[in-house]
Amino acid sequence: MKLIETIKHYAQTQPDALAFVNDDKTLSYSELWSQSERLASRLQKETVGDRSPIIVYGHMQPEMAVSFLACVKAGHPYVPVDVSIPADRVMKIIKSSKAELLLNNSGTDLDTGDALISVIKPEHLDAGEQLETNPDNWVKDGETFYIIYTSGSTGNPKGVQISADNLQSFANWVTEDFPVENGHVFLNQAPFSFDLSVMDLYPCLQAGGTLWTVTKDMINRPKILFEALKQSNVNVWTSTPSFAQMCLMDPSFSEELLPGLRVFMFCGETLPASVARQLKERFPKARVFNTYGPTEATVAVTSIEVTDDILERYSSLPVGSAKPDTDIVIVNEDGEPVQEGEKGEIIITGKSVSKGYLGEKELTEKVFFSYNGEAAYRTGDAGYKENGLLFFQGRLDFQIKLHGYRIELEEIEYQINRSKYVQSAVVIPFYREEKIEYLIAMIVPAEHDFEKEYQLTSAIKKDLGSTLPAYMIPRKFVYQKEIPMTANGKIDRKRLKEEVTI
Repeated sequence: MKLIETIKHYAQTQPDALAFVNDDKTLSYSELWSQSERLASRLQKETVGDRSPIIVYGHMQPEMAVSFLACVKAGHPYVPVDVSIPADRVMKIIKSSKAELLLNNSGTDLDTGDALISVIKPEHLDAGEQLETNPDNWVKDGETFYIIYTSGSTGNPKGVQISADNLQSFANWVTEDFPVENGHVFLNQAPFSFDLSVMDLYPCLQAGGTLWTVTKDMINRPKILFEALKQSNVNVWTSTPSFAQMCLMDPSFSEELLPGLRVFMFCGETLPASVARQLKERFPKARVFNTYGPTEATVAVTSIEVTDDILERYSSLPVGSAKPDTDIVIVNEDGEPVQEGEKGEIIITGKSVSKGYLGEKELTEKVFFSYNGEAAYRTGDAGYKENGLLFFQGRLDFQIKLHGYRIELEEIEYQINRSKYVQSAVVIPFYREEKIEYLIAMIVPAEHDFEKEYQLTSAIKKDLGSTLPAYMIPRKFVYQKEIPMTANGKIDRKRLKEEVTI
């Protein structure tokens, strides 16, 4: 695989160049290569060679990159799981993936319960004899490179399989079509369990750059974040628009803080024109790119540079045109292509499209298919084309993007309704300036002994905390006697949405 061969090339030609920076921890290209070789050799001894997935657990440690590379060198796809994921969800991922091995980079013990899984702590490996892995064993071509678990409507996460070919196509696109240069420092804001992280990790390594990571502690303490950013020398900024919007709240977030910043790349949620405009004002030497794509099509498949002309012409920004080996088709309810300017479902075809969900044949067949001889994916996203540009208009179903995370509202509702304090519940997104700001839980409570609503809310949130990541727990809880219904007996979500926006 070109990507792995390129990393090896950098390990030989620029061995001391930094590949990874996390707080005070660094990893050079030679260290990344040698440590991943050593770990890959160990993995080949621990596994039976059936190319089963390997769970990689941790946060932003350099060992995460080592583990990813070691897994694919040993011929196994990896499943990134961040420490912020609740234990119950981790167990579901372990069982769904049928992984037999877990690499624990967190620095803490992880209770895997009754799961039949071996746990290895990579930092405990000896630096003894150096072995070279056989490239014939590396993950390649259509074989699965990584599996990212996304929200599922039944309460169970689903694993999206991304092949080596899918990833190589994406990495080539970013390094060839965007103004990134060899040796650039890439910002990594997203946890590795979120596919936005792929946008910086692999293009960075393919370009011989340095990945500079933002930890959750930095995000929680902006003062520390900005002190670190000042020393980062970041050239390429990849994040959700929400993270950049948070940074813009501080007047010091400007070219003076990051004089080398040249590229902003956004994905994961809608980029408001106001955010793009502020970034262009504060970073006049940087170029801003808006992109779009679901996890099932390898991070992103469209892009556009947000120029002054684009800002003048569009109040809602387009997400651009498709990458060279990919096509975007807008279809109606009958699956027929629509006319330009007409709204419909976004269909993605081409080399970026995943092979489907791991172990979920019915779910895969529902949304993955062949279109004109190409692999295709029904996104469930609404959009239209105008002058060759794609415009994203939200979800056709109950799936949303919140702060870059893709969330099934039905999964949250499923978990809330499991609480003994809840009779029924509906989750409604609250919009501000065309972007989802937070989630509201509309609840008909069951009988309880709490005197105050905040006590009830605290109890329900405690239940949710054991099954859902923090970003999926609604910010606001509203209690009422009944949930409004439509004439055909369905929940009147339109009415609820109108009520919460008044």
